[in-house]
Amino acid sequence: MPGHKSKSEESDAEKPIRRDPYEVLGVSRNSTDQEIKSAYRKLALKYHPDKNANHPKAADMFKEVTFSYNILSDPDKRRQYDSAGFEAVESGSQELELDLSSLGTVNTMFAALFSKLGVPIKTTVSATVLEEALNGSVPIQSLPLGQPLCRKVEKQSAHFYSVTITEKEARGGLVFRVHSREKSKFKLLYFDQEENGGLSLALQEDSSKTGKVTSAGMYFLGFPVYHMDQTQTSAAAAKDPDSAFFKKLDGFQPCETTELKAGTHVFAIYGDNFFKSVSYTIEVVCAAPFTEEKESLRAVEAQILSKRVELSKFETEYREVLAQFTEMTSRYAQEMQAIDELLKHRNEVHASYTTLPVMKRSSSNRNKNKGGSKETNVDGPVRDKKPIRDRTKKKKWFNIPLKVDKRKPC
Repeated sequence: MPGHKSKSEESDAEKPIRRDPYEVLGVSRNSTDQEIKSAYRKLALKYHPDKNANHPKAADMFKEVTFSYNILSDPDKRRQYDSAGFEAVESGSQELELDLSSLGTVNTMFAALFSKLGVPIKTTVSATVLEEALNGSVPIQSLPLGQPLCRKVEKQSAHFYSVTITEKEARGGLVFRVHSREKSKFKLLYFDQEENGGLSLALQEDSSKTGKVTSAGMYFLGFPVYHMDQTQTSAAAAKDPDSAFFKKLDGFQPCETTELKAGTHVFAIYGDNFFKSVSYTIEVVCAAPFTEEKESLRAVEAQILSKRVELSKFETEYREVLAQFTEMTSRYAQEMQAIDELLKHRNEVHASYTTLPVMKRSSSNRNKNKGGSKETNVDGPVRDKKPIRDRTKKKKWFNIPLKVDKRKPC
């Protein structure tokens, strides 16, 4: 008879065989973040379920591509995988990415609920929007520099804008900012123009809450500008508040593009709300007049990078001190209990220096009432109890005229 497999062997057999993420995305191990992201976007669009309804293996390929990108796009996970393989990467901690255009109504409601509860859910741009852009079949509106525009975009739809800049404006830098006073979720997208006239997604910024608005921006200033990915912090906060603090700056990563060349550039605003449209205000400005602001941005981001290094060192010190504090707190409780027990024993020894019999107390009510009017006092002689005064109120008569005639017999 063939031998039975153990439970561990059966569970290992049930685990899917993972391919090398570099092999899945078709990139080398020394590929840059931009090359990895570009490869992922092309494959994600190729195997997207919306475009492959009759292809049963496309959904699995799409999941494999997304899983591989989630590893290689995170510097920590990529470093862990390069050193120890899949065992060092926790698959349960992968960020969930959803394409709302492919979800049914019920699933969309569940996604909205999880998002409301603070669970980090990264949404992707609809494959329909990306395919229309790639085919060059999207309407594009010209947006002049320095002229804000207020519009409303429907959910899972996009508004495309073109901005034309000169050589002088390109050297000065370009800033593209979007905000929503209704705190709506949206994505700010930048597209590369293909030779066939189509558009391929190159950069993406998710909106984030800043005060009373949600906002997103892209800064092409000729030097590295950083953006903050808050989903990593949210995932860490759900597990451990201390880890969330020390990982707060881990999502501070450099943008892939630092400057734009003279010519026409295409941006888009994508409605990322679950159920409703997005009202927003967009503005594109040349950064040449903002010399002080550029230097201030460069300085504050350098301070943030320095603080991130300090935070990493401080975490090691904090963990050591916290372990010592926990040990000292436990010892404090033990010492307090030991002292209380010693003092209690000392009091018992003091009380044993007496020739009087030890008084035994009874919990029954009958024994309590047997003592009569006398009680025993250990510290002194026996004494009588004071009689209880009769507090019964006597009737008193007030203001009653009682006149007796002594001449009349009673």
